Amino acid sequence: MSTDAPARLNPLAFNRPEIRVLHFTWIAFFISFYVWFNHAPLLTMIQQSLGLSKQELKTLLILNVALTIPARIVIGMLVDKFGPRQVYSALLIIGGAISIAFAMSQDFVQAAILRFLQGFIGAGFVIGIRMISEWFPAKTVGLAEGIYGGWGNFGSAAAAMTLPSIALFFGGEDGWRWAIALSGVIAILYGAFYFFTVSNTPKGSTYFKPKKTGALEVTSPRDFWLLLVMKAPLVLALALLVWKLGQGGLHVIPSWLEYTGYGVLVALYLWQAYHIWEINHHVFEKEVPELDRYDFRQVVALDIAYFATFGSELAVVSMLPWFFADTFGLSPVTAGLLASGYAFMNLVARPTGGLLSDKFGRRGTMMILLAGLSLGYFGMATIDSDTWLPLAVALTMLCSFFVQSGEGAVFAMVPLIKRRLTGQIAGQVGAYGNVGAVTFLTVLSFVEPQVFFMVIGAAGLVALATTWLWLRDPKGHMAEVLPDGTVELIKVE
Repeated sequence: MSTDAPARLNPLAFNRPEIRVLHFTWIAFFISFYVWFNHAPLLTMIQQSLGLSKQELKTLLILNVALTIPARIVIGMLVDKFGPRQVYSALLIIGGAISIAFAMSQDFVQAAILRFLQGFIGAGFVIGIRMISEWFPAKTVGLAEGIYGGWGNFGSAAAAMTLPSIALFFGGEDGWRWAIALSGVIAILYGAFYFFTVSNTPKGSTYFKPKKTGALEVTSPRDFWLLLVMKAPLVLALALLVWKLGQGGLHVIPSWLEYTGYGVLVALYLWQAYHIWEINHHVFEKEVPELDRYDFRQVVALDIAYFATFGSELAVVSMLPWFFADTFGLSPVTAGLLASGYAFMNLVARPTGGLLSDKFGRRGTMMILLAGLSLGYFGMATIDSDTWLPLAVALTMLCSFFVQSGEGAVFAMVPLIKRRLTGQIAGQVGAYGNVGAVTFLTVLSFVEPQVFFMVIGAAGLVALATTWLWLRDPKGHMAEVLPDGTVELIKVE
């Protein structure tokens, strides 16, 4: 972590190495999301070119997010072990190659397999959280993480804005192939550039690694059992996706494959449980030294907060254009433009959440933003065909500000829990955002949009209560043990 960084973060100070790392890293995140969602604005072209049915098209959408849940856990472990420079570069290069392969798909089976694999690049967000935490001190890490998350997250919107024009430029039935392949080439080139341009830490700093790999370390028997509980929703969300592909509605996989999928997920959970025991069984044998301890309940609070914030953002972005079109009788183009304001708020709101967290405290800021999220969604639940359209748009924009500021506040706190575990903690918290999206979209498939918004508002209140009970502002210093056995104290206030 940089020790000579200024108290104020100036994103235009390109002469400072930490600012250059910030910009290079949010661009890496931007490109990862650009590639992850490069199919979304081209779905009509893809459907016509490959002759896909509506069910097969929906299947591609589900497969695109399925692998991201376990991928964020795996990537978190790899980042802590090998470093963000190496892992981000590899992820961009591999993800770019998969994107090029998807552009050459000739039928649904090929497209489905490659879209499933492409979901791995959605874990790129986790990598930058560790990188930024290494380069910025606690006083500015919230704003830095917010800039990284907010500006990088805009990659999905940029894909929607640019890729259709690129496809039209190349023209013909294969225009979409050229557009998607081009995004893959950009990812590969930037992955190589990133590897040779940044370093994992400032000169002279130590990159702390977990003592053991395979599962998140905890420091008490209570936290051991709590970690086992918190791993279950990650597997259940994947089971929900399998159900949706099978008997849950799409019916694109046979029953035997669906039940095989459930068996694989049970085995996956048991495999995780084994590794959790292997890494942490010592907590039942002797007390963990004070310097090594951290309270895992803080991670749980952040999991649930991100479930409500980023989970709801992914779900609402998916349905909002349709909601506006259906409720107010708007054309798809008009509805899409009005709904796009929700995602555009990321550019400002997420950095604002990080800045507020830096200035006014982690816990208090998050509680206020979660309260605003709940009130915002309860407000959106009142929108119907009789609502004045400008008021509906204003309610949506206000709600999105609290949602995305809340995301910024969550990841302002993540690097301050346990330095050497930042990648794994970020991976678990990030995965809970995807779990939230799957959960909320499943709820939407059964209820009206107004009830859907009410459910998200209630989830925000649960997150608020958990934050109040378990999250604490970091005080003093975080202790980390160096490889030679000496202890380094890192200021977290």
